Amino acid sequence: MSTKRMTIYDLAKELGLSVSYVSKALNNKPGVREEVRKEVLKKATELNFRHNTQAANLRRGSSRTLGVIVPQINQSFFSDAISGIEKACTENKHNLIICQSHEKSDLEKTAIETLIHQNVDCILISLSKETQSAKVLEQVLEHKINLIQFDRCDENFLGHKVINDNKHATYKAAKSMIDEGYQRLAFIGGPLHMDLFVDRKEGFIQAINEAGMHVPDHFIVDDNISKENAFQTALKLLALPEPPDGFLAISDLQALGIMLAITQSGLSIPQDIGVFGYANEPFTEIITPSISTVDQNSEKVGYQAAMVYFDHILKNKESDEIITKIIESDLIIRSSSKRNSHNNQLGIL
Repeated sequence: MSTKRMTIYDLAKELGLSVSYVSKALNNKPGVREEVRKEVLKKATELNFRHNTQAANLRRGSSRTLGVIVPQINQSFFSDAISGIEKACTENKHNLIICQSHEKSDLEKTAIETLIHQNVDCILISLSKETQSAKVLEQVLEHKINLIQFDRCDENFLGHKVINDNKHATYKAAKSMIDEGYQRLAFIGGPLHMDLFVDRKEGFIQAINEAGMHVPDHFIVDDNISKENAFQTALKLLALPEPPDGFLAISDLQALGIMLAITQSGLSIPQDIGVFGYANEPFTEIITPSISTVDQNSEKVGYQAAMVYFDHILKNKESDEIITKIIESDLIIRSSSKRNSHNNQLGIL
């Protein structure tokens, strides 16, 4: 049995037609009689011919394929964002190639090079925590490939972005804890070379200042993005003579590490210590106590990022306008940050 794949040349030979005429029939182009078009499609089915859409798209100057690079696929924010991107691609009859950097700048660079070699029309990227230079992003544009940043962006790189209202969302989260009666709040942040973590820190500080509260400098700890680091940091803070009575984290994994430290310290949540996370990971509502968190509407973030390409870049190819979209986040108030007896039901703000 032959394993040779049927080509358009084989199909044209079987039909006794020119390759260009068969190509027009397969692509529903004008200038082909309807009865001939039907005969071509019938013969293609009989011979199990599969049209090489990639080659056809390249001839048209487009691969009809987008690429996305995220730090971690197994975090719900990024998996949901990919789902939104994929939805937009499906609606617009495009394919999607998914890569992850595993928070490593060298793997991110490799992923970008892979997508460039795949000749994608656009790359959507959320930067790894190690990335501190826009050089990898400039490489994309040098190859005449469109670029859209989402969530983790290099604000110094001029280009399209889709982000959350990070400062305002963190401000609301901190204010909700202050309203619950917490007076010595600690903030466990991320790497400050990324603007979203700067914004979240600023939102926390704004809420503290508006409330007229004092937070010791050592209660604000940056670049503690992992669960393990947050756990160790929380243990140290809880061992102080005057420890925090609440923690605001910039990720749910941080919040989980903090909760483990609280439990290990023999304290209870939220009576002794309150905890607020970020991202609304699935585990936040099934553990006890459930974790208050920020829902970033991540599927919408991904969908809107892809739609910047479909609605703006594709339709306005000569436009120099830079698009920035801000997606509003929601607070989800659960057991880990509640103290007031009148506030004992799940709240979404």
